[in-house]
This record gives sequence, C-alpha cells and structure tokens, in this order.
Amino acid sequence: MESPSIGDSVTARMIPRHSSLDSFGAMKVSLLVNLASIRVSKAELRQRVMLPKYLRIAIRDCILRKDDSFAASSSVAPPLDNAFTPEVPLMVFVNPKSGGRQGPLIKERLQNLISEEQVFDLTEVKPNEFIRYGLGCLEALASRGDECAKEIREKMRIVVAGGDGTVGWVLGCLGELNLQNRLPVPPVSIMPLGTGNDLSRSFGWGGSFPFAWKSAIKRTLHRASVAPISRLDSWNILITMPSGEIVDPPYSLKATQECYIDQGLEIEGEMPPSTNGYEGVFYNYFSIGMDAQVAYGFHHLRNEKPYLANGPIANKIIYSGYGCSQGWFLTHCINDPGLRGLKNIMTLHIKKLDSSEWEKVPVPKSVRAVVALNLHSYGSGRNPWGNLKQDYLEKRGFVEAQADDGLLEIFGLKQGWHASFVMVELISAKHIAQAAAIRLEIRGGDWKDAFMQMDGEPWKQPMTRDYSTFVDIKRVPHQSLVVKGD
Repeated sequence: MESPSIGDSVTARMIPRHSSLDSFGAMKVSLLVNLASIRVSKAELRQRVMLPKYLRIAIRDCILRKDDSFAASSSVAPPLDNAFTPEVPLMVFVNPKSGGRQGPLIKERLQNLISEEQVFDLTEVKPNEFIRYGLGCLEALASRGDECAKEIREKMRIVVAGGDGTVGWVLGCLGELNLQNRLPVPPVSIMPLGTGNDLSRSFGWGGSFPFAWKSAIKRTLHRASVAPISRLDSWNILITMPSGEIVDPPYSLKATQECYIDQGLEIEGEMPPSTNGYEGVFYNYFSIGMDAQVAYGFHHLRNEKPYLANGPIANKIIYSGYGCSQGWFLTHCINDPGLRGLKNIMTLHIKKLDSSEWEKVPVPKSVRAVVALNLHSYGSGRNPWGNLKQDYLEKRGFVEAQADDGLLEIFGLKQGWHASFVMVELISAKHIAQAAAIRLEIRGGDWKDAFMQMDGEPWKQPMTRDYSTFVDIKRVPHQSLVVKGD
C-alpha cells in the first residue's frame, strides 16, 4: 500500500504520543517516510515474519481440534536445525466479504507470501478461536520450556484485512486477553478493504487498498512489522431491551445475561417486566438514526446482490443512492411529524470526565441522527466535529478531542442536506456534548424499529410501544494497541 504523505491530515484525529512510545517513534520517522519505496524480497519478508514450520502446524492443529492443550500433550518439539525465531511474527485475518469481494484473492496472495497457516479466513476461523486455541498453543508450549514459542508469543503482531467492523471485531477479541491476564496483547495493523475505513485512515493505513494490491501487500506486511505502536480508547455498549431479540446482529454485538438499568436515573417510559441484553465494543463511533438506517439498507443490499459491490467506488455510489431512496434528503415530506426527529423517542444522559453524576442533555429538535465519535474520522475520512477554536471550546466547556482522552464527542445530523455540507466540511455538525459515559433511553411509540450502528456495522433495533430500551456506553479500562502505518 502506498505510504501517505507527511502533510496528509485526512481530518483524522492525531494520536498523541506517550513518553514510552515517543522516542521509539522518533527514531523511525525517516524510515517510515520512505517505506513505500523500500523493496523487500519475499525471502527477506519470510525471514522476518514467518513462524517455524513446527509451530505453524501446532497452531493449526490446536485450532482445528479446538484444544489448546493438544500441543502440550503431543510430541511437538522444535527441530534442532530449524528453531529460528522471526523478528516480528505476523498473523493475518482476512474478511473475504470485504474489498469488493477481493478478499479471497488477497488471502491467496498473503498465503503465498508468508505461509498458509499464518493467514486465517474469518468465515472459517473466528478471532476468538485463534486467541483461545492458537495463542493458547504457544502459551502451552512456552510453559513446557519452548523458548521459541515463548518469544513468538511475546513479539507477535496481528494484521487485519477488512473494514472497520472487521478490525473492531478482532480488537474486541484481543481485548479479552487483558481480562484473562494473558499478556502481552498483540498490536493490530490494518489492510483497509472496507467502504469507509475510518479506523484505517486514523492510524495512517489509508482510506482504501491500492489497485496494484499485489505489490502493495508485501509493503504492507513489512510496514506492519516495523512501524511504531499507538493507543486507542475502546467503548463498551450494553443494550437492555424488552424481551425479544435482535435479528442478524453484527459480529461485535453478542447476547449477554448482564442487563443493568440505573434506578438512580429518571425513566420517562415504562420499565419492561423482563429484559434481554446485548453487549459489544466499538472503537470509532456509535450512531442511532437515519445514517444507521441508510447503512443498514446498503449492508443488506450488498449481501443480497454482491455483484453490485465490486469495489469501494461502486460501494459509495450505491450508498449515496440508497441514502436518497430512504428519505434522508426528504425529511419535510414525511407525513407524520412525530417520526422526523430523534427527540421524539430518545432521552440522553451523560457523565462528564471525572464526574460520577448523570446530567440530562437535550436532544436538538431537528436532529435525525446522533453520533458518539471517538476518532476524527467518520464517513470515509470526514471530520464532522470540526477543528474547533480555543475560545469556542472554552465557551461550550469542551476540550480538544483526542483518541485516548476518555471522552466521546456527541453530535447530531439534521437531514441529508445538512449531513452533506458537514461531510464536505463547509459546516460542522450540531455539537451536543462531550461525555465519559452515555445513557440513552429509547421509547417506541409509533416507531417500530430504531436503526443503530457501530464502526460501520448496522442493525435494526426492535422497539415496543409500551416499554423503553436502554443503551449504556462506558470506556473499557484497557486501551487497545494499534500499529501506526504513517
């Protein structure tokens, strides 16, 4: 993939350097600037990132058998003449449905460059399966005294070839290692194969994979092995809903038994007699409203007619057309005024940074989409929050937005024309608040469904006339590690 230029801001939020990473990053600036021009042979790349064969086979067998103790109980042992340790071992996850359905070709190229056992098709091997059985295999061998397995486990990096939803899915699974005290957590690099690729843009991996992707893959793998590491806040979302279920939820949203409703907050609707819960993690944004409805329609159209989604340009054209057909630009033509704005169905409470008190925040009357944004890249690299001046920040009680400041920027989009001007950065979005925690209460009434999305993965949230649905968002204690491509 071609290296972004030094002056390319892409409106992505710059990641502040930490002292522990600063000197490391400074030492590599001149190297990273010229990465695109560096020629790396296949043999050199393999020597740098490929695992010894005995470990590749052991990891594969543990995943296939779904038994992380298989390697420890078998006769797996390093060959005396081939117990080398790669400098930066890489494992790659490929979403074959991303990249205009180019995923299978990219997977084949990756397997040819490094090895078949180090490249995983996400339709066949889920990230949680690799973490449980693949990393478990290395940990089991390390506990038996295998120094090569121990060193590879400690040095490993992950590459994700997919869109924002795929990257978030892998990051979320890796985050479980913190809870299990299985450290270190491998950092993640990105091959952007989605439509928006906002996570990829924010960390310097670009907004799309180049047309000359065969040669770009080799450069991307090399960059993934040498680039410095940054930190990223992640956010837990808990949906507590009346009895029922979400049909076809995204990968990153899972059913949970944990259903918590803060009784200290005023509830405007009716409490459901019984509840179901869904839980997930997002890294860039969560949104509710018309933007999520358009994304949901596009997502299903792409799955039903994959031949239409043959590349990022075609995807964006179809996406724009679908926005028009859904009434995003025809707000005032909707017959029932009660269905126009989110204010009619939603109550918003927030907690500010270092505060334990909930504060009710009014939802602007005209807003049809509300977005909670973690990065400065939304809708294919746009910056809807804007680059705000210091006097405005002070007037509104805001602080300059950062990717690891423990805050989400909450803004609203009124309708398609307003969103269009925001996306070309002629105006900013409707600023609502900055928050360290968010509680949404959503009341049904005449609304049968509410559309939501996180990191580009949309779903239809069922609603009832009689009972409220609650969405709670709070920061995950452990930050994620992402390799900076620029």
